[in-house]
Amino acid sequence: MEVKPGYKPTEIGPIPEEWNLKGLGEVASLDVGLSKPGIVFGSGCPVVTVQDLYSGATVSVAGLKRVVVTNEEIQKYRLTKDDILIGNASVKRDGIGYANRFDGAVEDVIFAKYAYRASNLRSILPLYLLYALRADFCRHWIVANSQTGTLTNLNKAAARAIPIPVPETIGEQRAIASALFDVDALLAGLDRLSAKKRDIKQAAMQQLLTGQTRLPGFKGEWEVKRLGEHVAFLKNGVHSRAELTTNGPIKNLHYGDIHASRSVILDPSSMPSLSNDCARALGRLMNGDLVFVDASEDLDGVGKSVEIVGAAGVQFVAGLHTIAARFDPSVLAHGFKAYLQFCPPFRLHLKRLAAGTKVYATNRRHIASAEMLLPSVQEQSSIAAVLSDMDAELTALEARHDKTRALKQGMMQELLTGRTRLI
Repeated sequence: MEVKPGYKPTEIGPIPEEWNLKGLGEVASLDVGLSKPGIVFGSGCPVVTVQDLYSGATVSVAGLKRVVVTNEEIQKYRLTKDDILIGNASVKRDGIGYANRFDGAVEDVIFAKYAYRASNLRSILPLYLLYALRADFCRHWIVANSQTGTLTNLNKAAARAIPIPVPETIGEQRAIASALFDVDALLAGLDRLSAKKRDIKQAAMQQLLTGQTRLPGFKGEWEVKRLGEHVAFLKNGVHSRAELTTNGPIKNLHYGDIHASRSVILDPSSMPSLSNDCARALGRLMNGDLVFVDASEDLDGVGKSVEIVGAAGVQFVAGLHTIAARFDPSVLAHGFKAYLQFCPPFRLHLKRLAAGTKVYATNRRHIASAEMLLPSVQEQSSIAAVLSDMDAELTALEARHDKTRALKQGMMQELLTGRTRLI
């Protein structure tokens, strides 16, 4: 591979000539956490476990488990601010070696087995080291050099050999870490704003979908409707995802696509396809149809549904583990149906009837037997418009977050290999 002037080849790719590629063991001391037979979490000293490394931008004492330990164990395994923790075991191979930084605490905090502590750093900043360990080139190296068994393991020799590109000056390290930290701060701000918007939307749904708050111009009494008197159910398919294709004449809605959907509405354009023969006897979905999942691994997923949009001129069918319902639009307005799953009486009705142990099931009879207080279709449409606008705001924030995260990944690759220099 040709290397441009001023750069040198390394196992992670070209880096500036004045940078060094060092093993983690050359820039930090590496220790393994507390391993104690019969360890019981409860009261005592806060302890960082490998699971804690995946939560938040840094590891803090809030929410940590506690364990009873001796003073000698506290002395040996106590964390100090800016220690870097690296997971050395994971159920999933791509989760091995995830790194996080301890943010400090007013009380003693220790760390448990399945995590290494990188401390006593030599000629490298903690925040720079953290970003280097999280970079794609490091992550790929860690996964490739881990051992696979019941758990994926990163042994100490491999951990000490993790390649870290080290700029010659602390100033350049600080500039790189600061630029990436600023992007993390932006991501954290977007997360907080999204959480606030979701809370506002949740409160709005609670008020508007129960009639506790009425929109301006609406005063009439709500009426009790039994849904089964105003619905027709369509025949759905039973084909697994393995039987679907990426292109074909008929779009197919699999229950997994509903569970995975971030939105309460669904456009068929991105759906996989089913052959004509397989779909011959199935009902065709239309705009405004509501499609439920009939099975969920948890109660929160019971009643999950999407309202169909963009189906005009498209052959579209409901597939495996779905219930396709076509409600009378004079009873349930287009757009409002998408939020039926959030109406407290409807949710409680389906949860109460859900059968199963490992999987909770819903059926057509459960949906048809629901009785609800409903406003006029005009008020339903106005409620749907308000909630839809809130959803659009959340979608825009999530898109901005995803774009910023992708930008950060590109920045990490550029800055941490010296392709782009800040100094």
